[in-house]
Formats: sequence, C-alpha cells, structure tokens
Amino acid sequence: MQTLNERLYYHYRFYFLSDIIILMTSEKTIKAPIVEALINAYNKGSYHFHIPGHTRGGGVYEPFKNFMGDKFFRCDMTDEFDGIGTLNPPTGPIKEAEELCAELFGAQKSLFLLNGSTVGNIAIAMALSLQGKKIIVNRNCHRSVLTGMIVSGAEPLWVIPNKLEDWSLWGKINPADIENLLNTHNDVEMVWLTNPTYEGVVSDIKEISRICKAHNVPLVVDEAHGTLWKFNNELPTPSLDLGADIVVQSFHKTGGSMSQTSVMHISKDTKFDVEALVHSLRLLQTTSPSIILLAGLDAARAQLETEEGLHNIQMAIDNAKYLSSEINKLNHIQQLKQTPNDPTKIFIKADNLSGIQLETILEEDYNIEVEAASDRGILMLSNIGNSRKDFEYLANCLREIDNKDHTKFVKEKKKHMPMLIPQIKMNLREAFYSEKEEVKKENAIGRISAEVIAECPPGIAILLPGELITEEHLPYLEDYNVLEVVK
Repeated sequence: MQTLNERLYYHYRFYFLSDIIILMTSEKTIKAPIVEALINAYNKGSYHFHIPGHTRGGGVYEPFKNFMGDKFFRCDMTDEFDGIGTLNPPTGPIKEAEELCAELFGAQKSLFLLNGSTVGNIAIAMALSLQGKKIIVNRNCHRSVLTGMIVSGAEPLWVIPNKLEDWSLWGKINPADIENLLNTHNDVEMVWLTNPTYEGVVSDIKEISRICKAHNVPLVVDEAHGTLWKFNNELPTPSLDLGADIVVQSFHKTGGSMSQTSVMHISKDTKFDVEALVHSLRLLQTTSPSIILLAGLDAARAQLETEEGLHNIQMAIDNAKYLSSEINKLNHIQQLKQTPNDPTKIFIKADNLSGIQLETILEEDYNIEVEAASDRGILMLSNIGNSRKDFEYLANCLREIDNKDHTKFVKEKKKHMPMLIPQIKMNLREAFYSEKEEVKKENAIGRISAEVIAECPPGIAILLPGELITEEHLPYLEDYNVLEVVK
C-alpha cells in the first residue's frame, strides 16, 4: 500500500484557464474553490454598493494603497457576493473548500477559523463543557483554553508535564497521569491537551487516546503547530490519526496560510455533539469574514497536496537537520534533544547568555529574527518558506557567536516560562467576574488573581483567575507593577 507521500508526490503541470490556476496531475485535479471564486470575482468588474466601505480601494489612504498594491484592495471583499459563498453557515466555494480540507486530513468536518486557533478553542469549551464540570488540561495550555473555561465555567484538573529543568521548559505528558486523574474523578467531561509543546516536544497521544476511550472520555488536542504532520513520515503522527475527537491546527503557524487563519478538524467517530460545536462557532466567528484570508487557507491546503508543497516540507526537515548538525559542532551553544519531537523546531541555549541576550545579538548584529526567546534560550523554526541559504547564514552567525567571549554579560533575573503548579482557590469564571481591585505586585502575595497573565508567545499562563499569588510568581512578573486581584 502506498504511503500518503507516495500517493501525493506525483508530477503536475500548470494550466491557465480564464486566469484560474488549476494544478493537473496524473491522478487528480487539485482545486482551490475559494481562490478560483476570488479570481472570478476580481475579473468580473461589478459595480459595488456594499461593504467593505473602501469599495475596492477607492477610499484607501493613498500611501498605504500604493504600498500594498491595488489588487489587494480589489480582492478585499466579504462573503455573500460574486459567487464566493458564505462562511456562517458554509455554502458555495467556501463549503467546498472545507470539504476538500476534511477529505485531505481524514476528518468528518474541517471548519475554517478566522480568529486563529483561539476562536476554535473558545468554541470547544463553550459548546462541549458545562459550568462546574471537570476538564483534564495540561499546565502549559494556551491562554485561549483558559479563556474557553472562563466562558463555560468548567473547572480544570491540571496534569503536570515533565519538567526540563535545565532548559526551563515543559516536556511531554505522562499517559499514566491522565489515567490516574480519570480513575480518581468520574465526572471528567473531556481531556484537553496541547501537542506538540511550543518547542516541539511530542507526547504519546496514541496511548493517551487509548486511555480516554477506555474511560469513554473524549480527547481534544490543541495541535496548533502540527499542520504539516500529515504530509511527511519524518514528522510525528497527527493526533486525528491517533484517535483524537477534535484537533485544532494553526495553519498560519506552519502550513503557509496568512496570520490568524486556522482549521478545526472533527473526527469521523467522535461522540461530541458536532452541531452544538458548529453553532457555538457561528456565535463567535465574524459575520464579515475576509475572503483574502479564506482564500489563503484554501490555497495553503491546495499547496500541501502539490509536488512543490511536499518538496518544501521535506526541505524544511532537511534544513533543520543541517542546522542541528552544525550546532552539534559548537562548543558553547547546545540544542534541546527530545524524542519524539518535531524536527522543524530548534531550541538552543548559549553559555553565559540568556535567551533574550542571544536573541538581541542575532537581531542587532546579524539582522536575524527568531520565533521566541526565554531566560534560558531561543526557539527557531524551519519553515516551508525558508531556503538552505537562510540556514547556512544562520549557522555561520551562530558559529561566530560561539567563538566570542560572553563572560562579560550578566544574565537577567527575569524568568519567561512559568514552571509553577497553580494553587487554585476559586473557580476560573467566578474569579474573573468577581469584584476586583488593583494592588502593587509586592502586595499581591497571598491574594487571589482575578486576571489571566500570559504573554505571547507562547501564551502559557503565569497567573490565572482563581490562582493564589505567591512569591515564586514575582520573577515572571518583572514587567508588571500592579496586579488585578479578587477584592
């Protein structure tokens, strides 16, 4: 039987028909329905008496219009017009694009999200959890998961991943911890986990899924960074293929779509109320969706099916391997090595430098921007849009930094990755909506937090509503003078 790569990795040619690019292959036609509808609408040349008010760029500030280009604004339209279809509910080309995405990823439904994975996570909590019900959640979940639980009133049961102390990072989740919580609590509504971690550490979702099914509890996975996993055997196995009921992927992070675009995949055999989820999403999604963003999602899905798209994924993996091999030759810079992991994420630290200092050197001396920096190290991504030259330059810069004396630098005291286990004293929702007051940070010790403090990236909570504030929090709050606490 052919692997997915073998089935998708076929020769293609470009055919230009009425300005619509159709990728023809020996086995199938790769379509992008929203892209095609957008091109048709652009070429139609209609008169417009509807939103958006700039009317194809006529009312746009001229310097901005000149910078962005006239075509961008001529394409900036919303749904319901020119045969584009609608997002809420999905109709026409938008509905067809979502169905093509579901077919590719093996989902019952794939729903396009225009407020990132955040809106998907909030919709999941809003539709599928109830006030006072328990949800097993990993401590290093994204702040949008907390937001969802504030909206629904659900209560988290924290599962604490392994700590990678030398790196000040969270590691993988122990499946036995999930089973212990399920054995202890018979009223768990769902298990909701993040996989991979922001730094690419992968948990055993196959075993966790087996445990969840044995307890008849559904599994939701925030797989924000796992969009590419379906398309290359050197990447981890997607959670949807391992038994997850719902998976949310940030296509814009790794899949090639534009910022704030994501997809929610619903499995074919989920026991969740799918219609309830769809209706909650309709309440939260914009009623004026950007066709440019939707077309970008459609195009990203189509690109992942092409020979070029698959080649770019392989190049991202190969470039990461190249950089890792070069880092292994250095004396004072090390990389995080965890198995299994997503190889396209490279986390490094340098002797005598904090991550922030290393980031600053790369930015100011070498014009290099990295994904994120912490007190310990920096995270770099090998993307489908990077070239080998990019990584050769990066490797040369790291080599120069490795050979310089950095003992003069004083490491910062601020900590960036919250490694604390929350002491919950009050329900999330109750604390968030309680009467509040602002107090100086130093005077907040012993009080109950009334706000979410979670800096992005990576959006992992330092403090959450209902959590007891302790002296251990202070090194993570260097940028805060006052905190909101329950009055």
